Amino acid sequence: MSQPVRRRGTNIRKLLFHAAMVLVGMVVLVWTLFPIYHMVLVSLKDWDSLFEPTLWPENPTLENYRIVLNQQHFFVRHFWAQLGNSIRVAVVAMVVVLAISLLASFALSRLRFRGQAAVSGMALFTYIIPYSFLSIPFYRIMANYGLLNTHAALTIAMATFTVPYAMWVLSDYSNSIPMELDEAASIDGASRMKIFTTVYLPLMMPALVAVGTYVFLFSWNEYLYAFLMLSDERAFTLPVSMGFFLNTDDSPWHLMMAQAILYSIPPVILYYLFKRFLISGLVSGAVKH
Repeated sequence: MSQPVRRRGTNIRKLLFHAAMVLVGMVVLVWTLFPIYHMVLVSLKDWDSLFEPTLWPENPTLENYRIVLNQQHFFVRHFWAQLGNSIRVAVVAMVVVLAISLLASFALSRLRFRGQAAVSGMALFTYIIPYSFLSIPFYRIMANYGLLNTHAALTIAMATFTVPYAMWVLSDYSNSIPMELDEAASIDGASRMKIFTTVYLPLMMPALVAVGTYVFLFSWNEYLYAFLMLSDERAFTLPVSMGFFLNTDDSPWHLMMAQAILYSIPPVILYYLFKRFLISGLVSGAVKH
């Protein structure tokens, strides 16, 4: 077989491979976006056209969003309070987890102490037991300490389940930061705390953003523990509130979808605000600085 014929066959195989990859990518894209499209579709319908099988409503309306934002329906009468609860729990959990895991990662990667390897290994060992199995023990503990129906209980639970992972990720990332930087600062007379604040903390910012985003989204989407520990309707987070749409046979699905779309906006904003740092934090730990 001549060289041009062989090259032509190779080019055809490459073209077919790329075409197959594009086709698979399009299928995955449609599969991923269809639920979101369906949410938007239902949120733009009125009650009369709610169950009509159309690709787009004949008379789309933003009335459902107005009702949710103005809290003019039984199911959304505490929308703003519950949205504030979700933000409060997610932000506080994120701050607590970052503070604990950052200090732990500094100790594990920059200090030497007895049992260091065991502590590092136990961080991921905690994930052997599914966190849903621990819901009843957590409920009992919070009841014993009088923390039921408080956001503190939910924040503690979220921190408990995310600190080990955050500590492990930050420790792994910090291992890529050269120890020579600490040694140079130490020679210049810097204390451990000075090294932590002026050398370690600035270099850890990309990883902190990545881990903080993970903790925020984990807490933002939590339903099980929020449902168990919160009993006052005004103290609910929005995932719990939206769950009550399923308690009736005549649920206003268009309002539920409008509320869900509004609830998804803060994480999207968070992602695009810190996208550059998030990607850097996820991949930079794989290479040496």
